[in-house]
Amino acid sequence: MNYTAGGPSRLPVDELALAVARIRGMLLTQEKAGHAVHLLARGIKDSTPGAGGSGVSLIGRGGEGTSSGFTDAVVEQADALQYGLREGPCFTAWATERVVIVDDVHTDSRWPAWQSAIAALPVRSVVSAPLVFGEEGIGTLKIYASLPGQFHEDSGRVLSLFAGTAATLLAHIQGADTPLRINGNLKVALASRDTINRACGALMEREGISQDDAMKKLVRKARESGLRLIEVSEKLLTKAPPEAR
Repeated sequence: MNYTAGGPSRLPVDELALAVARIRGMLLTQEKAGHAVHLLARGIKDSTPGAGGSGVSLIGRGGEGTSSGFTDAVVEQADALQYGLREGPCFTAWATERVVIVDDVHTDSRWPAWQSAIAALPVRSVVSAPLVFGEEGIGTLKIYASLPGQFHEDSGRVLSLFAGTAATLLAHIQGADTPLRINGNLKVALASRDTINRACGALMEREGISQDDAMKKLVRKARESGLRLIEVSEKLLTKAPPEAR
């Protein structure tokens, strides 16, 4: 996929899928949960053009947060201020269980205390997706950029897809020194991501559209039908010709 210099960052589905695959292989032998979380953060940053830093936060039911994994010091600093002030885009993403996008921190007035506190940090735009396992919000994924206008709705949708797998992983970590194992739920999540990717490919082949447009179409169909994205993808693949699957 090509990217326009200076334009909004788009999270490529294929590259995120590769990041998940790398993490999946690591989980089979990795014994340090902290390192696993760091690799999640690194995978997100590496998949995002223009990202200044990314992180994975776990947040308790009372709102106590910790930067469980981050790629750059600015992520830890910006997150710590959110936890202390109990406001900010990641805190809101966790509380509302919705993706939050900040086009420009300097002009977004939703969190005045946090906005003032991070004025000196190189943070201008943010996208944060909630980590939801079952019916419980357990934290957030987030990406910070030093330039404004780096994220949009497509960025949020794809980061949210990635958050589904991350939430399944993090919900089953029992301790920092406990060997991590892929359980059935995580395998299902990874299989679901593969199905969605194949459905995107089928749409691209059938209609001659871009990957971003294919994802938009899948998301729109899911919203209009009231079905989950995986269900829409499976239905599309059953109708696709063999060469498009």
